[in-house]
Amino acid sequence: MGRPIRIAPSLLDADFGCLAEQIGAVERAGADMLHLDIMDGHFVPNISFGPPVVASIRNITRLHLDVHLMIENPDRYIGAFADAGANSISVHQEACRHLHRTLRLIQSKGLKAGAVINPATPVSTLSEVLDVVDFVLLMSVNPGFGGQPFIPRVLHKVMDLDQRRREAGLTFPIEIDGGVSLKNIADIARAGCDWIVAGSSVFHSEDATETVRGMQAIAREATAMRV
Repeated sequence: MGRPIRIAPSLLDADFGCLAEQIGAVERAGADMLHLDIMDGHFVPNISFGPPVVASIRNITRLHLDVHLMIENPDRYIGAFADAGANSISVHQEACRHLHRTLRLIQSKGLKAGAVINPATPVSTLSEVLDVVDFVLLMSVNPGFGGQPFIPRVLHKVMDLDQRRREAGLTFPIEIDGGVSLKNIADIARAGCDWIVAGSSVFHSEDATETVRGMQAIAREATAMRV
């Protein structure tokens, strides 16, 4: 029996014209988490949505809302996203001048706090907050757009981070976001990821329910075989 793997469908790639139906499709597959990418057009070259949309999503699902802030000055907006119904909020190391303080601010709202790093940022930049974070998100594409190809070298960062948490006796989940598909999810799970974000591969597939179920089955088998 492999360790639990959570598939987090990313709503960035969902059809907002039929959002309730798309959320229902992944709920039927057993997904218990939704990933929400918040982009400001400054930290990343794209704009997505803000707290009012998160609040609307909260009104149609009781799933865990995993809010990923790809924005400058995230401290200004943490309270608004907490009030909108987020369950966890992750912030970029690259965007936070005082990362420890920002993580504690998220936790003070009663939420899980995650630290995120981009593909070119080394895991070592998080060494002083690994005992503070509730989870760590590793970007496996350059943030800003869905549908990008997976950067394979990030798997080495996953294994590095997994080794660091083992050596420190820590248990925070490792999350990955970007380019995940049925073809690479086994390698991702074996490397040490616990939360796996999937966007276009789920919502652009013929059947989102079956795609999520397929990802769950592959991840379970991969972790059961992990040595």
